[in-house]
Amino acid sequence: MAEAPPSYCFVAFPPCSKDGLVVFGKNSARPRDEVQEVVYFAAATHDPGSKVECTYIEIEQVPKTHAVALSRPSWLWGAEMGANEHGVCIANEAVVTREPASESEALLGMDLVRLGLERGSTAKEALDVIVALLEEHGQGGNYYEDASSCHAFQSAFLIVDRNEAWVLETSGKYWAAEKITEGVKCICNQLSLTTKIDAEHPELRDYVRSQGWWNGDSDFNFSEVFSLAADHLACCSGRESLEKQSGDVSAQTMIDVLRDKDSGVCVDSESFLTTASIVSVLPQDPSFPCVHYFTGTPDPSRSVFKPFIFVDDVKLVPKVQSPSFGDDDPAKKIPRFQEKPDRRHELYKAHEWARSLLESDQEKGQKLMSIMLDLEKQGLEAMEDILTRTEILDPAEVVDLFYDCVDTELKFFK
Repeated sequence: MAEAPPSYCFVAFPPCSKDGLVVFGKNSARPRDEVQEVVYFAAATHDPGSKVECTYIEIEQVPKTHAVALSRPSWLWGAEMGANEHGVCIANEAVVTREPASESEALLGMDLVRLGLERGSTAKEALDVIVALLEEHGQGGNYYEDASSCHAFQSAFLIVDRNEAWVLETSGKYWAAEKITEGVKCICNQLSLTTKIDAEHPELRDYVRSQGWWNGDSDFNFSEVFSLAADHLACCSGRESLEKQSGDVSAQTMIDVLRDKDSGVCVDSESFLTTASIVSVLPQDPSFPCVHYFTGTPDPSRSVFKPFIFVDDVKLVPKVQSPSFGDDDPAKKIPRFQEKPDRRHELYKAHEWARSLLESDQEKGQKLMSIMLDLEKQGLEAMEDILTRTEILDPAEVVDLFYDCVDTELKFFK
């Protein structure tokens, strides 16, 4: 059975977080050499009867899709994490349950992240979208760009908006979800739901009874029923760090937690690496914009979190987008993954150079890192100003925001 990569997702609500802000974060742990890109898709309307081609299968398109910003492994259609124009954020976790994951090609958990963001204007709407698609199309297929072996997983999701979050955990088409409105919540690559279940698949309990996994006499504990033996222990290394900051959790606090290698939240192992990260700040007051910080590069301890705000006509950033291979992409041809093309984007290549400098010339490397962190600090301070001022944000002020931050980072590398 494939080992699930140890990714971590967090959300902090007031009063744990600062100034009426909901703060969301995720580290995406994936195979070490995988490239993640940051992509933006504008809101769109679609003709009746049109289809959308996901990573492996085609499904019916909806009449309207929301604008989304995604961090995704560049070979697939979906996303590991992202946000939409309505302040909904979703992150996905690969999980292993006692129900073997299907290797047959269906929707990936990462496809469901994107579909939830494109179709849901609140966290609950996105949850409803995801579970309806699970019921209709199922989940399955290879999570990795690997011709030698199929790595299939079940999925867990953290779905967040300005008012609430939902932890959604799945096994096949069966699912359960918990609603969160206060405190700190963390999910990782193990099941975490226990007896507090606020929504579930209508046939969930009948199904587990029929499998002999639950007798119906004891409290129904989702993790205990679906986890492999002793695999449902609390998995959240970073939660304590956030809880210690109670009342003061900010974008910077979340970034610090995501950079922490000692706790295991920032993964750098033989098999896996944190290949990209996101932090989102969602003001509970809807008159303020949501701010989303993407790295677009591996290892947050050596990356810059760059801000993005949804406005009309936002400037696209080709320098964090991987080359497109169209229909010739080995991920789209059957049999799949017979070759591995070079998917590195311009920022990824520059980041590789900086990493080699850090390793070969510590003094120069530290100096470069200090400049980069200063650049990040300026961005954080500018966003804090936007989130505390009284006048309405002028979209023209931020239409080039992410583009300019990527451009500045590249100039420093050069």
